[in-house]
Amino acid sequence: MSGLVNVLVIVAVIALVVVRQCSARQISGDRRWWLLPGVLLVMALREPGLVDQHHETLSVAVLGAELAVGLVTGAAWGWTARLWRAEDGSLWSKGTRATVYVWTGGLVLRAALYGVAAALGVHQGSSALMMALAVTLLVRSGILVMRSAGIPASYADRAPFRQAWKDRV
Repeated sequence: MSGLVNVLVIVAVIALVVVRQCSARQISGDRRWWLLPGVLLVMALREPGLVDQHHETLSVAVLGAELAVGLVTGAAWGWTARLWRAEDGSLWSKGTRATVYVWTGGLVLRAALYGVAAALGVHQGSSALMMALAVTLLVRSGILVMRSAGIPASYADRAPFRQAWKDRV
């Protein structure tokens, strides 16, 4: 795929994720939370320009830093999202003001990394950004799944258990 297609995919995914994050969204119980990040990761790995052949060591170091920023951004994003259960037992998520700060900080760090790489003469293709985005989404989704498992069911779902407890006491 061309670099333009990669950039369009990255922009579309970021737009979709940001729009979904800014509004309350129901979290489905499906186990496919890793699918979109997996597709992005495969697309990034298929591209030939992931590592600059003229500056391999520096390129790998910048890619590692980019992935570390993606990992930290995804973790912070997952922990700053607000999770709750509705009365019907459905699970909901919405980004908070802290989530906006996390996104902004992640973008600033990525821009700084790109600037440092450019100053060192390291060429970074769009596949590195796509891989970091995949890591960010994967970590964020994994943390949301982990956090959602700890949220108790709604009162309506727990009512039979409460009654059984009252009967015992």
